[in-house]
Amino acid sequence: MLTVLALLCLLAALLPAGLAMANLLVLRSPEPEPGDDLVSILIPARNEAGNIAGTVRAALASTGVPVEVIVGDDHSTDDTAAIVTGLGDPRLRLAPVPDLPEGWTGKNHACAHLASQARGRRLLFIDADVTLEPQAAAALSAHARATGAALVSAVPRQRMDTLGERLTVPMINFLLVGYLPMPLMRRLPNPSLATACGQLVLFDRDAYAATGGHGAVRAFLHDGVRLAPIFRRAGYHTDLVAGARIATCRMYDGFPAAWAGFSKNAHEGLATARALPLWTALLGLGHLLPVLLVLAGLFGLLPPEAAWLAALALALSLATRAAITVATREPAATILLHPASIAVALAIQWNVLLRRERAGAATWKGRSYPVGGA
Repeated sequence: MLTVLALLCLLAALLPAGLAMANLLVLRSPEPEPGDDLVSILIPARNEAGNIAGTVRAALASTGVPVEVIVGDDHSTDDTAAIVTGLGDPRLRLAPVPDLPEGWTGKNHACAHLASQARGRRLLFIDADVTLEPQAAAALSAHARATGAALVSAVPRQRMDTLGERLTVPMINFLLVGYLPMPLMRRLPNPSLATACGQLVLFDRDAYAATGGHGAVRAFLHDGVRLAPIFRRAGYHTDLVAGARIATCRMYDGFPAAWAGFSKNAHEGLATARALPLWTALLGLGHLLPVLLVLAGLFGLLPPEAAWLAALALALSLATRAAITVATREPAATILLHPASIAVALAIQWNVLLRRERAGAATWKGRSYPVGGA
């Protein structure tokens, strides 16, 4: 029985290892090329005084394509608006966001308002904690032109300064690179294969308008994840590229903020009665149980063949994490933390699913949104 269990662990570890190998072969950073199309860099901001100056300055430093930068001040109670106004660049505008209508989430409403103010042929939405490299807008725009993609997205390099961040944030790239079949995503138009990262996403303006843009996902929290399938269902091509060399993001400033942020996202993520048991089995068998079996093997509690299978599963799990870590330029320390990261990720998802008083609402930046519980 223990040998069969160890074999299942190995098979569960083989799945992300194989997918990650295939994905890393095709996931490349786009090359910048000069272009004449105006790129509107659109930044929704709510109480972002600590980030907004650096984010805006980096956006204004874009090279290779003409840009305008518009910051949507979403009823900030700090100095966000004053900081933006004080930067004084003619390519920069502050766009106060109207009051939040019923049925909208805050970010989607702010993004829709920003799109209505933009003049660019391409709309590049970035979060207020994303720092663009100078070539980012030109690279994403060039990739869109070359591939005909109406939506191009990337996951920025994730900056993690605390242990709490290193326990939580690496799961973004691990799940994406380890479990999304990217070669099929590019080859097949199936909407279920489409995804995007809301931190950094470029839209063709006409396609954005034709699909309804953020208005089409007004009630949801995951704008990027929701919009990519909508674009494909409308007949548009979407793509995901490597973002570690074109942008950097620090999502959270410690474990409490990361727990709150990922709990918010869990409402529309894995925390459903249908999905979470399957993901728990996949992640638990492939990345958590091998650790326990290896420890049991060290104390002579496993048959030799089971101990070897468990050790191989653990080595494969850590090797997969290492390959993704190197490719996405994440901290090397996150590799050995990988089993703990899996445990924390599952704990967040189960906490949201099982605690009904929280499963009925998601709270972020002082706003609460009703969402489905299971």
